[in-house]
Amino acid sequence: MKVTFCGAAKIVTGSCFLVEAAGRRILVDCGMFQGGKETTRLNFQPFRFGPKTISHVLLTHAHNDHSGLLPRLVKEHFRGKIVATRATADLAGIMLEDSARIQEVDTEQENRRRRREGLPPRKPLYTTEDAERTLELVESVDYDRRFVVAPGIEGCFRDAGHILGSAILELFVSEGVKTTKVVFSGDLGQWDVPIIRDPTIIEEADTVFIESTYGDRLHESPGDRESELARHAKETYTRGGKLLIPCFAVERTQEIIYAFGNIIERHEFPDMKIYLDSPLAIKANEVFKKHRECFDEEALERFRRLQDAAQVVYCERAEDSMKLNDIDEPCVIIAGSGMCTGGRIRHHLKHGLWDARNTILFVGYQAQGSLGRIILEGAKEVKMMGMAIVVKAGVGQIGSFSAHADAGELLKWMKGFRRKPGRVFIVHGEESASAALKGKLEKEGLACHVPDIGETVEL
Repeated sequence: MKVTFCGAAKIVTGSCFLVEAAGRRILVDCGMFQGGKETTRLNFQPFRFGPKTISHVLLTHAHNDHSGLLPRLVKEHFRGKIVATRATADLAGIMLEDSARIQEVDTEQENRRRRREGLPPRKPLYTTEDAERTLELVESVDYDRRFVVAPGIEGCFRDAGHILGSAILELFVSEGVKTTKVVFSGDLGQWDVPIIRDPTIIEEADTVFIESTYGDRLHESPGDRESELARHAKETYTRGGKLLIPCFAVERTQEIIYAFGNIIERHEFPDMKIYLDSPLAIKANEVFKKHRECFDEEALERFRRLQDAAQVVYCERAEDSMKLNDIDEPCVIIAGSGMCTGGRIRHHLKHGLWDARNTILFVGYQAQGSLGRIILEGAKEVKMMGMAIVVKAGVGQIGSFSAHADAGELLKWMKGFRRKPGRVFIVHGEESASAALKGKLEKEGLACHVPDIGETVEL
């Protein structure tokens, strides 16, 4: 049995692991690289395998950095099965079509520039048609039920507590008389947060692949995040500005709405509208309502009630989004993308970064090289949309809204194994974060390795 790290090694994004076992070649995830230009160029590099040779993709969840290259895989003649939990299958339906539309729009804009410069046009990474063909290959399974991938290979998805439908993958490989159990953590969520259940503790494995996005730091207490959110809203209201929140459409947006609803019910929120300016997030809300199996009824009913609060306004049409730039009164605008690499938030930043009355509040991970990371690290000026924009708005961050487990929670999950795994591979993290988690796990007596992209290991 061999595993090749095709992405998410010493980098957070681009999740893709090639597993060769029992005469089959399968992928765990096929995600997009996100961040700066050097990172996103990796999306156009040849795959490290022949797409035709892959029989299955086992998808841990619907975030783009885990699923976003599936349409390209299909475009290059993959015709196997894509297996995911039921909620992930539904979310992938809206997210991959949205990603394809972005590829087409961005390529058309780039080609306008190239035509002016006399350069040949480019083709999009993939199209809406590629995304539609991808969704035809998706098969959904329930949590906690073993399923046959191929002769000699079985899988089981356990709740990862990261986003709706997110999964830890248990992979059982039988070769000869020996069965090996390999566990891929996917992205693990935090404990004791609203809406989504806690990550599942896995008790046995021969080998573990664990994420390390926040392997070098701890989040603030979840109990403090609503008070911090209220503080930023009140301070921005006092200045007469806009609170701009770059937000991932799935999970983060729903948690932010949930938190704002709690603040409103406690009468701790100023008299200002909350605009959800994300068609994708609005569609995701409907998927949340459908999948009761992912959270308890109390959380579902509370979420329904709070997202329908009178102060929350949904902006689906582009013209509604553009009108927000003309509002000259305090308000909250929640828009994607979460790392400011695309989407409507970029237009709001264009109109709002230079205004000292405003606040840019980050509530999720900002990949190295992304516009969000550049702003968060204190840039006085940024280049975006063909112009230089001065940064005068206030900049804040609430780390406890992250859908990722922090270093302490990653350690807690690893301590759940009753028998120590023989090997632990640390992935999905910048090099410093992976190294920090490696040090913590080695103190617990675990044999750990931080792989490079392209590295192959024998299990």
